[in-house]
Amino acid sequence: MTTPEDIERYRRNRQDEIDSATVYTAMADAESQPQVADVYRRLAETEGTHADFWTEKIREAGSDPGDAKPSRRARVLAWLARRFGPGLVISSMQAGEAIGGSDYATQPEVTGTGMAADERSHDRLLTVIAETPGQGARGEVLAQLEGRHRATSGNALRAAVLGANDGLVSNLSLVMGVAGAALDSTAILITGLAGLLAGSGSMAMGEWLSVQSSRELYQRQIGIEAEELAEVPEEEAEELALIYEAKGLSKERAREVAEQLIADEEMALDTLAREELGINPEELGGSAWEAAATSFVLFALGAIVPVLPYFVLSGLVAVGVSLVLSAVALFVIGAGITLLTGRSVLYSGLRQVGIGLAAAVLTYGVGSVIGVTLVG
Repeated sequence: MTTPEDIERYRRNRQDEIDSATVYTAMADAESQPQVADVYRRLAETEGTHADFWTEKIREAGSDPGDAKPSRRARVLAWLARRFGPGLVISSMQAGEAIGGSDYATQPEVTGTGMAADERSHDRLLTVIAETPGQGARGEVLAQLEGRHRATSGNALRAAVLGANDGLVSNLSLVMGVAGAALDSTAILITGLAGLLAGSGSMAMGEWLSVQSSRELYQRQIGIEAEELAEVPEEEAEELALIYEAKGLSKERAREVAEQLIADEEMALDTLAREELGINPEELGGSAWEAAATSFVLFALGAIVPVLPYFVLSGLVAVGVSLVLSAVALFVIGAGITLLTGRSVLYSGLRQVGIGLAAAVLTYGVGSVIGVTLVG
C-alpha cells in the first residue's frame, strides 16, 4: 500500500527529473557544437520520460501531481547555462545524476525500468563531456593518444620519489631525535632499523589496501556493467553512441560504431569499461602485491640512508655523517622531482635539503630537551 511518505518521495523524484530536463534543454540551446547539443537534448528527453513515470505513480496513488514547473534552482542553472555556457553548470548536473542513480538503486518502484542505469549513464556521459570543456569530450582512448602513457610513467616516478623521500625524512627525523636524547649508537641503530621496518611495513600495507580496494571497486563496476549489458543491450548501445557523439562523431557514425561493438558481448563489455568507466579491464589498476613490494623497497631505500653511519661510527661523528649522507640523498630526490615539475634542479634539490634538514634539526632539538629532562 502506498503511504504518504511514498507519495512525497514520488513528488521529489518527479521534481528532480523536471529540473534536470529543464537544465539540459538550456544546455542544449547554449551548446555551440551540434553533436553535443543533440546529446543534451536526448538527456532532457530521458529525464522527461522519468518525470512522466513519477507523474503516473502519483496519479496511481490517488493524488494530484500538479503542474510540472521547474524549481527556482533549476531556473537559475538554466539561466546560467544560456548566459555563460553549459560548462558552468555541468559539474552541478553531474553531481545530481550521481545522487539520482544512488537513490534510485534503493527504490523498489524503479526495479526493471532501467531508470537507475540511466542516471548512472548520464553521470558517466557528463564526465566524458567535461573532460575537454568547450571541445566536445574525450575518453580513455583519446587520453592515451594525448599522453596517457606519459602520465602513467609520471605517476610511477612520482610514487618512487615520494616513497623514498618519506622513508628518508621520517627515519632521519627519528634518528636525529634519538641522537638528540644522547642515547648510545647501538640504541640509535636499533631504533633506526626498527623505524625502517615499521615504516616500510606500514607503507606497504597502506599501498596494498589502496590498490586492492580500487581493484575490487573496478571489478564491481564492471560487474554492474555486465549485468546492464545482458539485461538492456539496446540501452548500452545508445549510451555508447552518445559517448562517441560527444567525442565528435556524427550521430549516424556513432550509432554504427556502437552497434558493431555491442554485437560482440566480450568486446562490448571491454569497450564499455574503457569508454564509460575509464577502466582498463586487463589491469584494473595494477597488482596490489607488486605495489606493496615496490612501496616497501622504496621506503626502505630512503630510510636506510640516515642509519648507515651508525653501523661503523658513533657520537657526533655519526650524527654529522648521517646528516651529510641524508642531505646528498635529499638533493638527489629533489633533482628527481624536477622530472615531474620542470623546475630548476638546483632549486628543487636545495629546497628538499632545507625541508629535510629542518625536520631533522627540530627533532634533534626536541630529543635533546627530552633527554636533559629525563636525565635531570
